[in-house]
Amino acid sequence: MKSQQYNKAKVQFEKKLLASKEIDWKFTTVSGDKVDPLYLPDRFDEENFLDEIGFPGEFPFTRGIHPNGYRGKIWTMRQFAGFGSPEDTNQRFKYLLEHGQTGLSVAFDLPTLMGWDSDSSLSEGEVGICGVAVSSLEDMEILFEGIPLDKVSTSMTINSPAAMIFAFYLAVAQKQGVPFEKLRGTLQNDILKEYIAQKEFIFPPLPSMRIIADMIEYCYEEVPQWNPVSISGYHIREAGSTAVQELAYTLADGFAYIEECINRGMDVDSFAPRLSFFFNSHLDFFEEIAKYRAARRIYAKRMKEKYGAKNPRSWWLRFHTQTAGCTLTAQQPENNIVRTAFQALAAILGGTQSLHTNSMDETLALPSEKAVKTALRTQQLLAYETGVINTVDPLGGSYFLESLTNKMEEETNAIFDQIDSLGGVIPAIELGYFQKEIADSAYRYQLELERKEKIIVGVNEFVEENEKIDIPILQISSGVELLQKKRLAELRQSRNQLEVKESLERISQAAVDGKNIMPVLVEAARNYVTLGEMVRELKKHFGIYEETVVF
Repeated sequence: MKSQQYNKAKVQFEKKLLASKEIDWKFTTVSGDKVDPLYLPDRFDEENFLDEIGFPGEFPFTRGIHPNGYRGKIWTMRQFAGFGSPEDTNQRFKYLLEHGQTGLSVAFDLPTLMGWDSDSSLSEGEVGICGVAVSSLEDMEILFEGIPLDKVSTSMTINSPAAMIFAFYLAVAQKQGVPFEKLRGTLQNDILKEYIAQKEFIFPPLPSMRIIADMIEYCYEEVPQWNPVSISGYHIREAGSTAVQELAYTLADGFAYIEECINRGMDVDSFAPRLSFFFNSHLDFFEEIAKYRAARRIYAKRMKEKYGAKNPRSWWLRFHTQTAGCTLTAQQPENNIVRTAFQALAAILGGTQSLHTNSMDETLALPSEKAVKTALRTQQLLAYETGVINTVDPLGGSYFLESLTNKMEEETNAIFDQIDSLGGVIPAIELGYFQKEIADSAYRYQLELERKEKIIVGVNEFVEENEKIDIPILQISSGVELLQKKRLAELRQSRNQLEVKESLERISQAAVDGKNIMPVLVEAARNYVTLGEMVRELKKHFGIYEETVVF
């Protein structure tokens, strides 16, 4: 119970506050939630400290999954890299590793993301443009030439054709003589997010969920240190969602994968410790930190109480963070370095396990070597010069932050109820629920920018007329597409055609009989069956997905 002295002082303060003048400003988070002028102990129930906040490394992990935070291990520093040919990206990987990067993160071009080979008519003009082109095991061998796969952790941002790309990676490991149990890394492999936000889908939801469950099961049995799914809120936020929508939709997707595996008969503790998450770090500093803290707490409670997980590691929400690409501006691009630094700091204060910092030139082109090195140096400066790693959850206990965290949890649970009322994640996708909610949020924020209720420096305020942008831009040569087409033509001539035919027949049979599809995909990869060929074989049985249009 608060003392009479406290209550009297609070009343006096509130009178002064009412008499104070405020600047003409809209005091809301970037997601549109009202922010009070001051947060007091009224918002914080000390009696529930252990249940709601607790200690780092203890349930419900609001303050982090490790008791000593970054004092035990600094977050993994990953820079998204991938452009042009496999040779080009291999050189960039080695450049980043030489400059202190501690994990690789692969970006693929649009044809690869859509399951098309580089020589497909649908790939024309897009080969190597927004990431690296990978159509076969040969491309993957070149991509990781000179990089021992048992010495580096690899993250791959790939979704619809994730199983085929992973098969290529596993085949490279076999060629290097690296046992699968020594491989460490993560596949994004989050198809539900594709239907919701990014739209790079191939198959309908049900067969796509089957493939993901196959991969989770296969990794548990064969690649135990690998994270088979990184449930991604990043692209949901990039599409225009609020922070709460990003949090709720991402966790809902994660729970859908968990339920799919449980329904298959898998013990939740057999696979849950290897699931990971991927969040955006947007502009609103405190809102983002609260989002990560609420995410850990919600996840831990559900895993323990709803899904009956007994292993404490199954309660851990481990996550990677990337700074918000949608907040970067083509105007005054050097400002993006500052934006990225604040966003990275929010992710660190929120307890991320790994981090990617965007480069200042990414609204103009794929990042140059200088820009990507500056982005990496940003992380290194935060880790080694700011003192931010010295204590665990330094903002924990802040009345404002704890209030935001509690509000995030309440609003997220309300969204879960909405999704359940629609029949679950997949029915909600098919009804267009997620798509409409995100579009509405993006529209609200755009109106706020146009009315100057929210300011973006250099865009709708502090604009420089006749600005000249003088930074180096990475150009992708048209020769990349010619090289990839030539390589594929030679591959198709030199490989064993009988082995290719038999591999495709086994893929087809696995699609029909329901057996785990990964072993036959790895065999097909070793026989140099291409990505496009594998995808086409599965399309015969699974079909393709066409989205419901919602206005």
